[in-house]
Amino acid sequence: MHYSTCLDFVFWGSTTTKNTELPVELEEKEIPNKVDQAAVTDIVVSGDEGAYSFNVELTSPDKGCEQYANWWEGINTDGKLIYRRVLRRSHVIEQSFVRSGAPIEISADEFIYVRGHMNTNGYGTIVYAGTIDVGLKRDWLEEDFAKELAVDIPQPSACAF
Repeated sequence: MHYSTCLDFVFWGSTTTKNTELPVELEEKEIPNKVDQAAVTDIVVSGDEGAYSFNVELTSPDKGCEQYANWWEGINTDGKLIYRRVLRRSHVIEQSFVRSGAPIEISADEFIYVRGHMNTNGYGTIVYAGTIDVGLKRDWLEEDFAKELAVDIPQPSACAF
């Protein structure tokens, strides 16, 4: 498992996956939207198999250090943590915002969920899911899916502002 704790690094690389279309099956099902949670709104993937870079766009109801999105993570279908990108500051004015993470050690055909986490409200239900070779698309997870990962390291050590 790898993780990143960069404060404000944003990776702008070549795009191999850009999610702009909502699959028909998701258009037909209702996706729960809780306004007090972090939601993944887009992902751009670049790099090579076993060492991908994910640029993850999040929206969150940040109010400062007392309430902010404190990480995004990638997990597999069994709820195992693959990667966590720790966010060390709130993004009150910067909404939505993009933060990158790398290297993400997955194969092109390995299924991954990417979800956000709030320091006060836990995991968001609006996620991106899929594989690199087919593409990651907007989806949702129950907020209690693999919630035990919330105590795993890495954890934010402090909030800058």
